[in-house]
Amino acid sequence: MAGSLLPLLVRAPLNPSNRFFTNYPSFITPSSSSSSLNISVKPTFPSSVSKLNLSLYNSSLNRRLKPNYALDSDTPFISNQGSERIKNSQEFEEWDSLTAKFAGASNLPFLLLQLPQIILNSQNLIAGNYSALSAVPWLGMLTGLLGNVSLLSYFAKKKETEAIVVQTLGVISTYVVIVQLAMAGSMPLPFFIVTSAVVAAGLSLNFMNYFNWLHPGIWRFWEDLTTVGGLSVLPQVMWSTFVPYVPNSILPGSIAFVMAITAVIMARTGRLSEKNVKIIGSLSGWTATLLFMWMPIAQMWTSYLNPENIKGLSAISMLLAMIGNGLMIPRALFIRDLMWFTGSSWASVLHGWGNLVCMYCFNSISKEFFLAATLGLYTWIGIGLWKDTKVYGFNSPLRSLKELLFGP
Repeated sequence: MAGSLLPLLVRAPLNPSNRFFTNYPSFITPSSSSSSLNISVKPTFPSSVSKLNLSLYNSSLNRRLKPNYALDSDTPFISNQGSERIKNSQEFEEWDSLTAKFAGASNLPFLLLQLPQIILNSQNLIAGNYSALSAVPWLGMLTGLLGNVSLLSYFAKKKETEAIVVQTLGVISTYVVIVQLAMAGSMPLPFFIVTSAVVAAGLSLNFMNYFNWLHPGIWRFWEDLTTVGGLSVLPQVMWSTFVPYVPNSILPGSIAFVMAITAVIMARTGRLSEKNVKIIGSLSGWTATLLFMWMPIAQMWTSYLNPENIKGLSAISMLLAMIGNGLMIPRALFIRDLMWFTGSSWASVLHGWGNLVCMYCFNSISKEFFLAATLGLYTWIGIGLWKDTKVYGFNSPLRSLKELLFGP
């Protein structure tokens, strides 16, 4: 996404020897003593995203993932429910493999995502056209960067090497854009300095932890810090997006900060129930997803306020965001991962296609380009829904969506 918009569990194809590479945020909390399920999750190469990063694990046709509810999307569940005849069918097995390959193919557009915007920004900086860079909202880029850092922390803990590489590239590429915005004066210097410090600390601590060079207590503190930081930044960024139409205040972030600190302390001191501790643990994953999801809102709001600067946006970047996230929608639906499906669908439709709508309305892209992108996206989503309905033996795609949201 303009940051791999804005991370969830990808199950490897039913053939355990197949491994694929993924990008959009995968939030899977490692098994702990508090888990009611005694299962072993074997990480493999992520099949990817971004902004977006998927853990793989081996499973058999006789066991499929139970739909992940909103607060449980970071935890894998195994269920024996469903038709064994359908799950052992060749068509089911082939679609399982194909969706994993689609998710793996999304790596390419995600890795190329920021390149057109970086090139365009460089051209504007060289030409002295600093005002064009104001078309790229620094708040939106900051949310994507924080989301990438959060996901990098998760995968460093899981030792998912390929996912770490993808998220690191996401952090670096987004930070390059932020540096360009600071050079153009579009991003306030104090915010840039703090952001730079966070990026430096995040990269250092994550890679030290990956190589087991970091004390567990320091890592635990960093995890709590990312949870508190994400929960504090999200409401503040959402509020600040609409300044000056709302008062310029740090109150939303301050209130969220106090609540987040209180929740983390209570969870660490054993004052919360097991269920509530689990909810606190899942918040960092959902916060990263929501940060990514806010990016298209910030971008479209900026375009609405400053339509003359919309040519500072790269249509190729928006197309890559749409394609990268769109490729993961069938997989997210197939394994019934609500968090992943929510993030990838939102990013593909709002961040990618939504910004293309804005650019088309202001004559920044051609009619043919816009219609081709629109037809391609919704045809792809339709095929994904139809195929999922078919392989599961349902009569309507609404059944697939219902199972995704509420379970079988």
